[in-house]
Amino acid sequence: MNLDDIQNVKSLNMNEPTVLFETDNHRIFWLGIERNTVFRSNAYLIADGDDYFLIDPGGPRDFPYVRSRVSQITSPKNVSAVILCHQDPDVTGSLKNWLDVNPALRVFTSPRTHVLLPHYGIPDYGFVDIESQTNHAFKSGNTLQFIGASFMHSPMAFTTYDEVSNYLFTGDIFAAIDSDWRLVVDDFQGHRAKLDLFHTEYMASNLAARGFLRNLSGFAVNALLPQHGSLIPERYVKDAFAYLRNLQCGLDLIYPDLE
Repeated sequence: MNLDDIQNVKSLNMNEPTVLFETDNHRIFWLGIERNTVFRSNAYLIADGDDYFLIDPGGPRDFPYVRSRVSQITSPKNVSAVILCHQDPDVTGSLKNWLDVNPALRVFTSPRTHVLLPHYGIPDYGFVDIESQTNHAFKSGNTLQFIGASFMHSPMAFTTYDEVSNYLFTGDIFAAIDSDWRLVVDDFQGHRAKLDLFHTEYMASNLAARGFLRNLSGFAVNALLPQHGSLIPERYVKDAFAYLRNLQCGLDLIYPDLE
């Protein structure tokens, strides 16, 4: 099972998690969406043996839904870690709820996000600094890599690369805003306008975009899994990277006369 096997949203069972990748003891799930809005948030779960990692679990109002989807895979108490790519409330706001479920939860994030989490009323937790620990090995030996994406759009934002699937969890990078939503992009040219609606205003600059692409050098990427909008399969990854390489956004548009 991989992303290219997934049908469009009309053929999905929206009452259960969707398997995006599966091999041996390693699975990746898209946990679904509860609200039909143009600004949908994607939460993901990586299951590696009996290790369960949540990626960008969403805000407080998302918690009951995400927890119910996790419970269709394993007990929510078995979620041992959460990965937070940046500090925004639609990424981190439910962390307090997840710590109530499992106080021993480890939180993989950057120091910039770590210092802001107390403002959400989040108590002490097991902080894992992805700046100093740039990868994580599961008990199986399978590995995640944390790849910097500063100012895309937040300082110390990062992406998570799963070495089994070669899937990249991109946070707000490749996020899209659209009313005609499909789980998996089937027309990248048509998808570009949906990417523009997000990227031109949220991303810092073309320099930040090209810097992120340089950080990806040497990584084979088979799918792009953003926090908002549709997922990008392998056949469009090169197109998506070319989109970023040529993106004019943020400061490029606000100060076009400055180099």
